[in-house]
Amino acid sequence: MKSTYSLLLVPYLLVANVQADTLTADEYVKAEKYIIECATDWAESVVTGDKSRRKVYFADDFVGTGTDGDRYDKSAVIRETGPSDVYVSNTINSIEVKFYGETAIAYGDETWVKKDGSSGRWVWTDIWLRRDGNWQIVAAQDVDAPVKIEQ
Repeated sequence: MKSTYSLLLVPYLLVANVQADTLTADEYVKAEKYIIECATDWAESVVTGDKSRRKVYFADDFVGTGTDGDRYDKSAVIRETGPSDVYVSNTINSIEVKFYGETAIAYGDETWVKKDGSSGRWVWTDIWLRRDGNWQIVAAQDVDAPVKIEQ
């Protein structure tokens, strides 16, 4: 019985001692800045159509869920389309980034205006992983939301 107990304990101890590389406070500050810059780039590119930077910060295994509930992958996100035929602006309202070791979750929202004058808001959650020293987005969830009216 004692040897069985020891055999069961070994994997637990191995897993308990595995730790992700610990990032310094400065590295977290730099990562947060980078994630916010990338989120801003993604929002702006909805209007400009310039998706060149997305090739870097989207992971090859990225999967997102759009406002219609359909899934999309990196190939759909980096496909060049040129300037938008629909949107005249898309502005980030807020972004908050929380870190969990080498995983980051970014929460944000943005307001868009279409050429026909209509407007709306997207609220989103993005999951980022640090792989080989580089931060990449691996998942995103988007939802349509009412435009907030400031009071």
